[in-house]
Amino acid sequence: MNAVEHFICSSSLWRHLTQRHLLPWVLSDMRLGDHVLEIGAGYGPATSLLRKSVARVTSLEYDHNATVKLKLLDNGRRGEALTGDGSQLPFPADTFSSVIAVLVLHHMKTQELQDQMMAEVFRVLRPGGIFVTFEVTDSWVHRVGHFRSTFTPISPGSAFARLTAAGFSRISVDFRGGSFRLSATRAQEEKLSAAASA
Repeated sequence: MNAVEHFICSSSLWRHLTQRHLLPWVLSDMRLGDHVLEIGAGYGPATSLLRKSVARVTSLEYDHNATVKLKLLDNGRRGEALTGDGSQLPFPADTFSSVIAVLVLHHMKTQELQDQMMAEVFRVLRPGGIFVTFEVTDSWVHRVGHFRSTFTPISPGSAFARLTAAGFSRISVDFRGGSFRLSATRAQEEKLSAAASA
């Protein structure tokens, strides 16, 4: 991220907007379960709200300095924060009831790394678990905002094929202004077994 992005994402205004407007929309109608993996937690604008509504939250952040700040949010009472890469998740398979990623995929350097992250999310989700991600559309405004930063926009139209290739089903996309929400489900084991035997 560039300096402007760091400034905005660490601000109280962004925290307020995330908790009062963005997150309620992104998570509407979503059943997160008991253990959420938050990829790209940043400075924790979504983390504190997630920890109030879910039994356990594991936050993964690429930037070590942001991870240090995340660890101070509630002293690990309802979750933990780790430094790591979304395309190489350091967790066993079938660990999480849901995975959320807010403004993460477009910060990955290539589409291959995005696809690798989707496959990794599928791996660490429990059967029946959901993946929810919030992204911005490809526009000149967003390209200017990411000057001297990584910006690999994900096309909503391509997401269906890419998430299906990673193993997901029940994929949906919802738009709001210059942004969109993607959600996908890892099918229950019995459905996978039935499809394999057919």
